[in-house]
Formats: sequence, structure tokens, C-alpha cells
Amino acid sequence: MISELLIWAAIAIIVMAGCYNTALFALSRRRIRRRRGPRQERLYVFLLACLNEEKVLAESLARITALPAPGRFMALVIDDASDDGTAAVARAAAEAAAPGRVQLLQRHLPDARRGKGAALNAGIAHLRSSGLLDGYDPADVIVCVVDADGRLDQHVVQSVDPFFDNPRTGGTQICVRMYNRDKGLLARLQDMEFVIYGDIFQCARRSIGSVGMGGNGQFMRLAALNSLAGPDGTAGPWSDSLTEDLDLGVRLIAAGWTNQHCTAAAVSQQAVLDVRRLVRQRSRWFQGHLQSAGLVPLILRDIPARAAVDLLYHLSSPVLILLTSLLPLSFLVAVGGTVVGSVQAGRPLISPMWVIGPYVLSFTAAYAYGFIYSRRERGLGLVRSVLLSHVFIFYGYIWFAAGWWGLWRMLTGKQTWLKTART
Repeated sequence: MISELLIWAAIAIIVMAGCYNTALFALSRRRIRRRRGPRQERLYVFLLACLNEEKVLAESLARITALPAPGRFMALVIDDASDDGTAAVARAAAEAAAPGRVQLLQRHLPDARRGKGAALNAGIAHLRSSGLLDGYDPADVIVCVVDADGRLDQHVVQSVDPFFDNPRTGGTQICVRMYNRDKGLLARLQDMEFVIYGDIFQCARRSIGSVGMGGNGQFMRLAALNSLAGPDGTAGPWSDSLTEDLDLGVRLIAAGWTNQHCTAAAVSQQAVLDVRRLVRQRSRWFQGHLQSAGLVPLILRDIPARAAVDLLYHLSSPVLILLTSLLPLSFLVAVGGTVVGSVQAGRPLISPMWVIGPYVLSFTAAYAYGFIYSRRERGLGLVRSVLLSHVFIFYGYIWFAAGWWGLWRMLTGKQTWLKTART
């Protein structure tokens, strides 16, 4: 009886999620045309919060300093008390680049290592106090958060800049890819995951008004970040949440700004090649989503209804994942009971619907996912992309393990940042 209730509850969740995903897929196919306004001279500042990133930082800075940006830009490396050669890599990049292109801010214990949000807030405070932004209107300063392993497309500034012609644009998120996606199945599935999220969910949310900010490749107007500061103007825009990017995106919308999603440019990052480290990373993301439940009153109070509904559904995803994780167990219990009943009855009690039903529920989305991914990976082809999407459905089960791990960490009061190790 309990197993049947679990099965039907999980099926109801899957059907609800399927309807939601179908609606967003349809919305994501809508084309949004934007006209370029008069050319505006803007300053682009790339923030890289680094903790022991000597293995990947040099390549990311080389990409940034080689950008053919039409206006001024600089990179600010925030060394969060690293105990490797991160600072030395930043200094070497500063010497090799044009004067002023690469800046280094070194933080020291005990003030450092308090999370990515704290490091980014220190970077913004340094920009304000150092005089680097003197003479610039905050509305014309665009701050971009790039992970230390982030490799930006060379045309990223040209692709993003038109979005900020709209004075109400507070942030613009670009696509995220895995630059080592050819290094095995796990890396390829992570690349597919980010492509699907960007090309379906983020694109659809442009029409809803609920585009989220990601931890890598998020461009934000400094004036918008300033509007999130505390009453005395000293508090930084980022929170201490483990998913400070999600928190920031919601608060920008609540403050009246518009978030955009740019599909014409991407930042590529390093995929995790070990399953345990991947689950560890996702448990941090999951725990951060659980922490974001505190945003619900803000969403209900300050965000328009359509965007609020979508954001509330998004914030409820951890609970839905934990409930859905019970489906495989309950399904196995039901199958076991049916097998025992078949032996006792002397005839098979399993009908074709035992195969067709679960397949339709689980793998219908794989065809849409394969179609989307094949458009990004032309060399892979539609058929191979659809087959890969079937594997991707099973790959999604890592969220079950990550979810319970993240919930356990939250219940036991562990709030430390589970930083992803680089290779």
C-alpha cells in the first residue's frame, strides 16, 4: 500500500514536471528581436574569485586580456588567501598584459575564505575605493563574474553589450559549456546539462521575466549591484549563500531590474571527471537551493505574478527531487511484489504497460533534449544526440544522491563551501 502511494505520488510529480518542461520548451522556441541603440562606451570589469586556482587561472586571464573589446576593460583577480601560486600567476599575467588590464587583490586570513560571495563583495569594495572606476557612471560599468577556469568566447563583449542598451537591464547571463566535453561520457553529459538548461529553461524565462544568474559568465550593471547594497551603502550585493548567484538573480528582479539571457556567446569551464567529486559539487548547489527558501517572502512581495510563480516552482525543485528519488525504490518494491505474485499465481502478472508506461514517463523528454543538443553540437548528429539524451536521463539520478547529501549537511549545520577541485 505504501509503495503504491509512493509510486503514484512520484508519477504525479513527474507529470507535473513534464507539463512544466513542455511549456518552457515551447516558450524557448520564441524569437526575441532586439534593436541596437546608439553605441554606448562602457567599462567591462571581469571579477575572478580565486582560491588555489594556479592550474587554470593563466589560460582564463589570457582569454580575457585578448578580448577585442571596443571599449575599456580590466580583470580583477581576487586571491582569497590561496596557499598555492595563484597570486604569482595573476602577477605574471599583469606584467604580460597592457598596463592596468589585470589587477590583483589579495585577501588574508581570518577575513578570507568565507565563501565566493564574500570574495566578490571584497572585489566590488576594492573597485570603489581604489579609484579604478573614477570618471565612470555606474550605469556604464558592466561587472562580469568569471570562474577561474572560465574561458570566454572572444566575441562575448560584442554579444552582450546590446542587452545593456536597455537601461532597465540589470544582468545578462551567457551560455555555459564544458571545454573538456570530449574527455569522456561524464564530461559530455555535464555539457549537455548546461546546454539544455540555457537553451530551454533560461531562454523560456526571457518571456516570463525570471531569468537566473549563473555562477560563471554573469554580466551585471554596477548600478544594479549598487541598488542591492545595504542602507548604509557598505554591504555588498552578494549574499553568503552557497548559491550566491541564484540569490543575486532573484534580488535583482525584486529590485525592478530585468535579467536577460544571451545565446550568442558562452563561457567554457572545466567539467568534473570524477563521479564522487561531481556529486559533492552538486550537493553544495542543492544545499544552496535549500537556503534560498528564505527568498520566498521577497518573491511574493516584490516580483510580478508570472515570474513569481516560475521562481517559486524553481525554488521548490529540491523538495520535488527528494520526493522523486523515492520512485526507483518504490518501483523496485512493486516489481518485486509482482514477481512474487506471478510465481504464486503460476502465470505472469506483468503487462506491457510495465515497460511502456515507465519509458514514456522517463524518456519522452530525451527527444527534445537530443534535438536541442544536436543544434549546439552539429558534429554529433541528431540520432546520437537522442541516444545520449537517454543516458542523460539516468545521469540526472546524481541529483538524488546530491540532494540527500545536501539535506544532511544542512540538518547537521555544515555551511562550508565545498569547492570544486581543479585538474
